[in-house]
Amino acid sequence: MATELEELLGFLSVPSPPVKKAAVDIVQGLTGSEDGLQSLARYADVAIPSLSRLLAKIFMFQEVSEPAAEALVNLSQNSDLAAKMVEMHMIEAAMGMLYKQGSEISRLLVMLLVNLTQLDAGIDSLLQSGDEKMHGLHVMKLVRSFCTSSNEKKGDPFEHVGSILVNISKKEAGRKLLLDPKRGLLKQIIRQFDSTSLLRKKGVSGTVRNCCFEAESQLQNLLLASEFLWPALLLPVAGNKVYSEQDTSKMPPEIGSVLSIDREVVDDPDIRVQALEAIYMLTLQEAGRRAFWSVNGPRILQVGYEGEANPKVMEAYEQVGSLHSFLPAHSKQRYGANIRPDITMPSYIREPAFTFCNLLSFAHSKPAEFRPFKQHGGCG
Repeated sequence: MATELEELLGFLSVPSPPVKKAAVDIVQGLTGSEDGLQSLARYADVAIPSLSRLLAKIFMFQEVSEPAAEALVNLSQNSDLAAKMVEMHMIEAAMGMLYKQGSEISRLLVMLLVNLTQLDAGIDSLLQSGDEKMHGLHVMKLVRSFCTSSNEKKGDPFEHVGSILVNISKKEAGRKLLLDPKRGLLKQIIRQFDSTSLLRKKGVSGTVRNCCFEAESQLQNLLLASEFLWPALLLPVAGNKVYSEQDTSKMPPEIGSVLSIDREVVDDPDIRVQALEAIYMLTLQEAGRRAFWSVNGPRILQVGYEGEANPKVMEAYEQVGSLHSFLPAHSKQRYGANIRPDITMPSYIREPAFTFCNLLSFAHSKPAEFRPFKQHGGCG
């Protein structure tokens, strides 16, 4: 005899729209609690395909497709369920629906992709690693959307793409795709650091930082974007001081013009740490050090360090300073020549209904990634 939950999941496939709507609302509500998630996990082979089919009803029944998408976002925070979704080709399905004209659940589909790219298999699926002709097409579409959607009046449905880019760049294959000079993706991504959205800034910062793990073998490809790379890395750690003409005359215009006037500073310490970690990895290479000095980078970090109060950020400054000897002597006395190379600092960002965690790691540990989203919902 079927259980109550099995009967409920069966109602997701009935022809009657009102019955389908009532069932999907209840399922969405269940995914908002740990107990509900565990119960649904036992019937994942039924629940996931049924909810996936409802996503395709977007043009006829948005009141059904939206809670179905929310339920899938919640279910995908469970790594076992996320793995099942990847096996069921959910990434392909989500990408297909994402670019159907008139899609009203784009934001939810992007969040689903963020969760699925927590897994190596999910990253491989999004990269289309097994298809030489199609390899990278999904990522190119997402980057294009990320770079063209920020001014939309109806919110910013693609702002979470930055989180996907952080996730795929934790793998070497993802970093190589983003650094491919023929595709020019990194330059497009970095330009989004000018966005007023903190979420976009963190996505760009984490992606650039991860890509810098390839500095030893792909430094020239990184420096091809110097016009945008150095402002994105140095301006967040430049402090709030108005720089003298003597200082700014030694900087490129895109940096000097900003530092010569009053400006808003980057308050988020995670972004400052990521920028400094990226600079550290770049300047481990001789050509990277020359590029850093050519934009008066040491002076910028010296001034930024003097005004920094956050201990974790100060430590990141000192890690870079250990390579270049431009920080005050007291910093070396406090920390010595060798700064701890493996620091993990979790950071939580909250917004209405959804949460995610961005795990930052220091330069010699591992690339950063974005943690799963969860939709907190009731039954109504």
